[in-house]
Amino acid sequence: MTAVTQPAFESVGSPLAQFVSDGWIATRRNLIKIKRVPEILVFTILQPIMFVLLFSQVYAGAMNVPDYVNFLMAGIFAQTVIFGSTFSGAAMAQDLKDGIIDRFRTLPMSPAAVLIGRTNGDLVINSISMLIMMGTGWVVGWRVTTSFWGFLGGVGVLLLFSYSFSWVMALLGMSVRSPEVINNASFMILFPLTFISNAFVPIHNTNPEFPEPTAWTLQNPIVTVIIGIVVMLVIFVPLAVRKFASVSSR
Repeated sequence: MTAVTQPAFESVGSPLAQFVSDGWIATRRNLIKIKRVPEILVFTILQPIMFVLLFSQVYAGAMNVPDYVNFLMAGIFAQTVIFGSTFSGAAMAQDLKDGIIDRFRTLPMSPAAVLIGRTNGDLVINSISMLIMMGTGWVVGWRVTTSFWGFLGGVGVLLLFSYSFSWVMALLGMSVRSPEVINNASFMILFPLTFISNAFVPIHNTNPEFPEPTAWTLQNPIVTVIIGIVVMLVIFVPLAVRKFASVSSR
């Protein structure tokens, strides 16, 4: 009797090239899922459109804010990408429940590549959502008041923020390991943060005066956001990769 040996997997090149290839394969898998289940994108878009129409057409007259639509759209953009990032958590919990992650574990691919593919998929969803939101905002009166490069920079910061937050949600999804729980948990966290922020109304109208350390963040919003993005990536990327290795091996 002769033993049948499995051929070794061939590397696509350097470790970096292998990592990029693995990340692209995982990303493509999530993009195909969006194509096959378009409801994912549809319901992601409908919610922010509802908020735009509700606040710009119903509550705008009660807001003592000059050019309220332009003020509102900035908050709607931020809310859209944050809520879009929650799909990373729900998708990771669902993959764990279905045993998909265990199948990935049998393949010669980097654990980080699987997570990168998941977060990249959410980045694509958020990019499409933002394009549609811009069209909706234009219809209700939103206009770009900065330079072209300033506008692109703002969009880039929003997408980077959504990408960093996707890693937070991916870690949360692997921790609770239930799609139902992650959906409830994410809304419990995000809804209060959204409505106590200045996303829909000026914060000085609803909250007391801020002390100096907090006031600095309001005076330097771009620097604050960039620092927050870097901090979230530095903290949550390693934590998510480590959590992925532990939960998928059970």
